[in-house]
Amino acid sequence: MSDNQLRLVWIYPDLLSTYGDQGNALVVERRARQRGLDVARLDVRSDQPIPTSGDIYLIGGGEDRPQRLAAERLRRDGHLHRAVENGAIVFSVCAGYQILGHEFINDLGQREPGLGLLDVTSVRGEGERCVGDVLGDIDPQLGLPPLTGFENHQGVTHLGPAARPFARTRIGKGNGTGDGTEGAYNGTVFGTYMHGPVLARNPQIADLLLKLALDVNALPPVDDHWYEALRGERIAAAQTPA
Repeated sequence: MSDNQLRLVWIYPDLLSTYGDQGNALVVERRARQRGLDVARLDVRSDQPIPTSGDIYLIGGGEDRPQRLAAERLRRDGHLHRAVENGAIVFSVCAGYQILGHEFINDLGQREPGLGLLDVTSVRGEGERCVGDVLGDIDPQLGLPPLTGFENHQGVTHLGPAARPFARTRIGKGNGTGDGTEGAYNGTVFGTYMHGPVLARNPQIADLLLKLALDVNALPPVDDHWYEALRGERIAAAQTPA
């Protein structure tokens, strides 16, 4: 962050914004403004170049064909790699999470190269689709409260040695590998299967992204009444037998 302005980039809203994932950009922007920050938000469509000077980049989920198109265009563009090299933070959801890995299975049933920003590889699951509320414990190193979210995916994502699980599930499938892992992160690049939108359900994650962008250990408190009401409702729903 420079010039006292936080630069927030929402990547490909025309391709990757299912299940209200664009709400993640709204939450980060709102929580930054509540702290008195000047925020410049840029929604970058898939026919536009990715800026390299952003502080926080957000990527949402999408259907199989839009995911393939997004991966192709991000590979050609190449600017997200440069942004990460410059110290930017990237937070991705579902299809966006898979795109940040080494490869995934596209809508044609073929292996599609990802961006290699996360040490993960995704394949198509053979069992039931992962659908429903999730409750988990975020990696203690991140110092965050329990994770709540909604998953809806067929993908199975395997973590390589350079990636840490973002969370471990108490309820839900997460990465679909059967080992209880959910999402992944390394450095300033994060991925999760959680919708909800996930940052509305977990505003402390949004604050983590802000702290990383600002290079601070703490932020001024804000009123989290409505966020906590939503969190409590969804955590209770996840723990209620169907």
